[in-house]
Amino acid sequence: MEPAFTAWRAARSGPGVSARVHDLREIVNAILYVNRTGIPWEYLPHDLPPYKTVYDYYAKWEAAAVLDAQSVKTSSNVAEADQGIDAAKKIKGRKRRLVTDTLGLLLAVIVTAASIQDPESGRRALDQVAAQHPGVVKD
Repeated sequence: MEPAFTAWRAARSGPGVSARVHDLREIVNAILYVNRTGIPWEYLPHDLPPYKTVYDYYAKWEAAAVLDAQSVKTSSNVAEADQGIDAAKKIKGRKRRLVTDTLGLLLAVIVTAASIQDPESGRRALDQVAAQHPGVVKD
């Protein structure tokens, strides 16, 4: 996760943006601490970053969506035209692509032959999200 968080943080630097003081790992630790214990943000221990900073990161990350794909084998009664071979995983079957929000609520589902590449099917899934959930935007 560290490379993704670092890239996310770097994209938000520039004029008018204050220098980053807190370690991203400590911010994640603080969010997980609140999630695990159920305490109010204001009661974060003092050895963690300030609660307003932690909550600001949490609120921005909470608005994200997650896109994932999984190749699965199919049964023998599925038509050959509906199947494909995922060359990377060497699986003959279908590939399901899901887009969820950070709460795990389903936003889109695409099922294709496993031979369809991720960039193409990912665009299809994101197009479906854009059509059905116009409030979800790329940040």
